[in-house]
Amino acid sequence: MRNFVAAFKLAKVIAHLLHGLWVVYLIFPKLTQSQKNKRIEAWAVALLAKLAIKLIVKGKPPKTGPMLLVSNHISWLDILVIHAAGHCRFVSKADIKHWPVLGTLTTAGGTLYIERESRRDAMRVVHHMCEALTNGDIVAVFPEGTTGDGVTLLPFHANLLQAAIVCNAPVQPIALSFRDTVTGQISQAASFVGDETLLGSLWNTLKSCNLAAVATYGVPQLANGRDRRTWAADLSTEIAALKSASTTKL
Repeated sequence: MRNFVAAFKLAKVIAHLLHGLWVVYLIFPKLTQSQKNKRIEAWAVALLAKLAIKLIVKGKPPKTGPMLLVSNHISWLDILVIHAAGHCRFVSKADIKHWPVLGTLTTAGGTLYIERESRRDAMRVVHHMCEALTNGDIVAVFPEGTTGDGVTLLPFHANLLQAAIVCNAPVQPIALSFRDTVTGQISQAASFVGDETLLGSLWNTLKSCNLAAVATYGVPQLANGRDRRTWAADLSTEIAALKSASTTKL
């Protein structure tokens, strides 16, 4: 029965992805950027619903920029969850741009792509992030650089924080977690770490029950003289504290 329910969810998800492509190609050219952002946010909310994932937002997501969002990274679902809480532009690895369907959708969402192995490309992306922040955009990064187990945080890479320092833009920390709505405990249903494949992670998510995505937004902060490495360490500590606080009540 669980496999049957998962297959039914999958059919709805595929239909929603295809509808997203239709909107990108035929509707987006007629919309303002603000209208596109609202469409993306609503689309993300609807997709979470089709996955039967309850969205729980704590704190206050930013409504306008400039703002750099800094979050821990657990799953391919993280981008969807943050989009559903409020539209932003993500910095993502360059190979996502070439993924079928998903690459088109992420590009339409205003994603900035980075070649992770290239220090020179990181400098290029910092420049474009600074441009976006100066234009009043909300930009989001995952400083761990890869997905973790949802329990402990990986070391934060500090390079992309340079954009906020150069532009004197505020940074808002986000703690993400996936939890069982009945027990409140961390759920591994959305796990996408190590050797797990995207399709395998998707299928486990589709088979899950009582799954909630919790996004806890902290208070925006400025560098206040901190260099990027010090600031990254402070943000890691802040996000760990937000994660602990979010366990108290769903």
